[in-house]
Amino acid sequence: MTEITKVGIAGAGTMGRGIAQVFATAGYTVFISDVRLALAEQAVGQIRKGLERMVEKNKIESSNAEKIMGRLIPCENDALYKCDLVVEAVLEIMNIKKELFKELDEKCGPNTIFATNTSSQSLTELGSLVGRPIIGMHFFNPAPIMKLVEVVPGLNTPVELVDKISSLCKDLGKTPVIVKDAAGFVVNRVLIPEINEATGILSEGLATAEGIDTAMKLGAGHPMGPLELGDLIGLDVCLQIMDTLLAETGDPKYRAMPLLRKMVRAGKLGRKTKVGFYKY
Repeated sequence: MTEITKVGIAGAGTMGRGIAQVFATAGYTVFISDVRLALAEQAVGQIRKGLERMVEKNKIESSNAEKIMGRLIPCENDALYKCDLVVEAVLEIMNIKKELFKELDEKCGPNTIFATNTSSQSLTELGSLVGRPIIGMHFFNPAPIMKLVEVVPGLNTPVELVDKISSLCKDLGKTPVIVKDAAGFVVNRVLIPEINEATGILSEGLATAEGIDTAMKLGAGHPMGPLELGDLIGLDVCLQIMDTLLAETGDPKYRAMPLLRKMVRAGKLGRKTKVGFYKY
């Protein structure tokens, strides 16, 4: 199987930026793209700001930060075609992902490996329109810090590819956990319904947002409360995962709380919009 030296990241949002930084830190040349080149350039600029803050806090050497930045190349999609591995990190909308992979399948070489950072979509369905397997590499936010990567094979993913991606995750300093292709995988199957339930408790007035989060931190040993975490993930992402879980399983326990849906409709998505359960 082809040696991986050049990595393409399709999608320059929060997760795409974080994944790009992870690969660049590990020594890979990284091409990061988005629908417009300006968005990719902006993402690289944001990575630079984050590294500069780390230098100021003596968490990383200035020379090392510059080496990382030297491996990051903002680009348009055509630069991804010559990469050894392409990791998709676009919006959690199946049709958008399918169109991207269809384009990549037509333009990339036959040995290019396709991976997706999807948090809940079916790997088997994503791969239904392309002539090669797609494997899940589900990083967690913030990707440079969080150690877990859920490695998700689709129905037709060969064992050799699963082994290669698992080994790659270890090279990145991550811990891979192999998870079968099912809605929400492991972490989000447990975590997102917890955030949803906390939203229901808040809407019923049983406790304040601060009270709910404090209770879960001190009573359950969680480093963050569920509402704080929902704001960090993005309430639109939480809603999308709940809707996917409900659609895939048909189980009403995955029905999103009305308050969660209302907040998303109001554009109160958490940290990225400066207001969610808390103001930022």
